Amino acid sequence: MTVIIKKPGIILASNSPRRRELLGMAGIEFEVVPASFDEESVPFMEPSEYTKLLAEQKALEVARKNPDHMVIGADTIVVIDDQILNKPSSKTDAVKMLKMLSGRTHRVFTGICLACLSEHLIYSDSIITDVTFKSLTNEEINWYTNTDEPYDKAGGYAVQGAGVFMIESIKGSYTNVIGLPVSHVLSHLLDNGFISY
Repeated sequence: MTVIIKKPGIILASNSPRRRELLGMAGIEFEVVPASFDEESVPFMEPSEYTKLLAEQKALEVARKNPDHMVIGADTIVVIDDQILNKPSSKTDAVKMLKMLSGRTHRVFTGICLACLSEHLIYSDSIITDVTFKSLTNEEINWYTNTDEPYDKAGGYAVQGAGVFMIESIKGSYTNVIGLPVSHVLSHLLDNGFISY
């Protein structure tokens, strides 16, 4: 059942198939207008502030061209030992990441920004989830890195795919690890009258 959209519309400022799927699963109808903001132009800072700033830049870029719409921007990073784990560039890189994560807890930060400029609404936050991996054997790492799954995912794994076997526990928002803290986003849309049930 589709949620009722009460104002001009909702735009997702991201080309991420996982974010599209999460919003769709929640019953939200939306357009996709990816931001072209250059993330490399932002120097790294404390992870919460960093992801929040990137989400804001993406949302505001699209919101300026669509001021009546609610625009959702997001950015997700995986952090362990104060190091960002981006998408692995090779099998060697993926193996190295998974060995770092094996048997340990890391943090997933997703910055979100919801902006509707015609209503002077700009909300941003960074949601943190702690993810603990089981201890992985070399065979498990080799098997997983021979699949296609790790190579377009921050941290080199997908919690919603075959990578689920590595997850021992999650503390915080599950959907945050996939790329969008859906509960937080929908609460904000509801509170500001953009959706109703």
